[in-house]
Amino acid sequence: MNRRGTEFAEVPGRKRSRVALLAAVCVVLAAPLTRARAQDDSRPLKPSEALHAQVYVSLEPVPRGRQFEIALVAEVAERYHVQANKVLADYLIPLTLTPELPPGFRLVATEYPKAEVKKFPFSKQPMAVYEGRIVVRATLEAAAGAPTGPVKIPMTLRFQACNDQLCLPPAKLPVTAEFEVAAAGAPAKSVHPEIFHK
Repeated sequence: MNRRGTEFAEVPGRKRSRVALLAAVCVVLAAPLTRARAQDDSRPLKPSEALHAQVYVSLEPVPRGRQFEIALVAEVAERYHVQANKVLADYLIPLTLTPELPPGFRLVATEYPKAEVKKFPFSKQPMAVYEGRIVVRATLEAAAGAPTGPVKIPMTLRFQACNDQLCLPPAKLPVTAEFEVAAAGAPAKSVHPEIFHK
């Protein structure tokens, strides 16, 4: 075989060696990244990352003189829970939704979901907690003299989130309900039946 033929015969072997070397380098470089990703997944969340919430209003618009509901729908992060509204120990922070009502509105009642009582490794006593999706409903009334037009009701959701090993610091999440107020007797449409079911 001539020299040119020998050179072409050797090239595939060189390519295989280079590919093998490159694959080994990739494995070595990928290992720290995999460990770092695992560490990120296991790190404690920030309180703001442990719960996400949206606000819904039951009527569109809200006529003067009518009662209506505001629902806060929250999703607790996977592998986490939040303390319930009625805690089983004084040192725990209950979940509460506090509206800052403008003139012309009255809070009738606030309904919190039923808690689940569970035992965790870091506590000798069981705890009343919420996990996954939770819905807090507030019933309000628009007075006869409530201002018509767009209205915003700021609210504060206070909570404490924990996983199986530790509790995060208590947190306050500001949320806002936005809706229109119409004249007394105006037609109103019930909205979000998947949330405000009876």
